[in-house]
Amino acid sequence: MENTERPLILVTNDDGIFAPGIQTLAQEMKAFGKVLVVAPDKPQSAMGHAITIHNFLRLRKVEFMEGVEAYSCTGTPVDCVKLAVYQIIKGRPALLVSGINHGSNLSINVLYSGTMSAAVEGALEGIPSIGFSLMEYGIDASFVHTRAVVRSVTANVLRHGLNNGCCLNVNIPAAAAGPLKGVRICRQAPGHWADAVECRHDPAGHDYYWLKGEFIAKDQEHDTDVWATSHGYASVVPVQFDMTAHQEMEVLNTWDHAL
Repeated sequence: MENTERPLILVTNDDGIFAPGIQTLAQEMKAFGKVLVVAPDKPQSAMGHAITIHNFLRLRKVEFMEGVEAYSCTGTPVDCVKLAVYQIIKGRPALLVSGINHGSNLSINVLYSGTMSAAVEGALEGIPSIGFSLMEYGIDASFVHTRAVVRSVTANVLRHGLNNGCCLNVNIPAAAAGPLKGVRICRQAPGHWADAVECRHDPAGHDYYWLKGEFIAKDQEHDTDVWATSHGYASVVPVQFDMTAHQEMEVLNTWDHAL
């Protein structure tokens, strides 16, 4: 990467380098700095924080958009961040943005999300990082209304920074839900997937399985990401990778730990 006085912004995603969402995100980032795109060469949704350790990785420079240097990567979203930092940039960008994801990353979905895992990896590297998601799964989804949210959150992060170990999870309702009412800072709603496994049969009569399920979030309080997005707001949840259940430490210290 060439040195530049403009801040370097790394853009990645989990839907693949040619997904419409990353095009929107990269275009918006051009207003803030020099843009580098490193993204998977194919969809990598729900990969979580997976990294590639039993296979080789390839980077290929691709035509993306005017004024943007871009590479496709054969690995996961987290692989993309690692290769960008340690091979292409050989340093740390001023900002990492991931997305714009096709689909929700609310509540517990943050654990499964490749989009958010890229942002978490950025935070692990000490890079201010943001994951953006549009709550619309269609490949023809409109991203026009996401632009104002992306600009607002990005400007604030560049202006104020983020504490070490923290990144932001931003979810934006679909355009069909109506005009956005604004942006709300939220906590992650508690929720879970009521999972099911459907057994099917291939033409040879062999079984194969398809995971499916229903997302359930029962917390109706107004400070959660689920409530905010269901009421017309874009939600912003600060996410940390310290998964220690600090509230349980006092209880565990009352146990008898004699050997």
